Amino acid sequence: MASNPHNGGSRTGSRTCSPIVELRQYALFPGTRDGFVELFDREFVEPQEAAGMRVIGQFRDLGDPNRFVWLRGFPDMPSRESALTDFYIHGAVWRAYSEVARSKMIDSTDALLLRPARVDSGFSLEPPDRRPALDSAVPQGIIVATIYFLRGPADTDFLRFFEDVVSPVLQGSGAIMLASFVSDHSPNNFPRLALREGENVFIVFSGFEDLAAYHEHMTALGKNRQWRSEVSRALMQHIRQPSQILRLSPTSRSQLRA
Repeated sequence: MASNPHNGGSRTGSRTCSPIVELRQYALFPGTRDGFVELFDREFVEPQEAAGMRVIGQFRDLGDPNRFVWLRGFPDMPSRESALTDFYIHGAVWRAYSEVARSKMIDSTDALLLRPARVDSGFSLEPPDRRPALDSAVPQGIIVATIYFLRGPADTDFLRFFEDVVSPVLQGSGAIMLASFVSDHSPNNFPRLALREGENVFIVFSGFEDLAAYHEHMTALGKNRQWRSEVSRALMQHIRQPSQILRLSPTSRSQLRA
């Protein structure tokens, strides 16, 4: 599944990034998410990238008013250890704002370590210096992350099945396929930040022009006889528990957009 060229903006200057990606979900205290988003977008984006990370996208979860979801990437695992050490242990910005950030968090341990399912299935983003400004409008488009919990690692047969059988039905129902990832089982080389280790996930990121378009997609999928009678049943053979679907509204500074 190739990356969508519009992912993150126009075609010009876009490129696939980050062979290692973290998907992080934060549970926040009620009523604090907007303040957390403002703090994150104002203070934590450029300093993390200066330390060697790539802030891919940050989102409000439309299904949970107290959840903040974000993605960041790294060139490789040694770079991850170095960048996280620089930011969280030696960085002046985290030292200055960590208590404020933590005061809004109930839990920050829900994190998955991922790698692109195929060499070309990662995110395609414009350069960091083209990131929208803090006062930019919140985009109307939404990102949907579907997390499939597999019975075993996502092998070549499963990826081929998804690309050849599942993906065409999803796209035919209106989904714009942006990227796909699988679990990366590298040991956590920065244990101060917990990861959900030992899981086998396959995650598809898709885009929709707005929430109504996503609802139309789900309606069309529900009416699709091939999906109901064949595709979804075949997919369930690979799944060990219900999938998690995150409907994500990008913040004003998120580079990952529909």
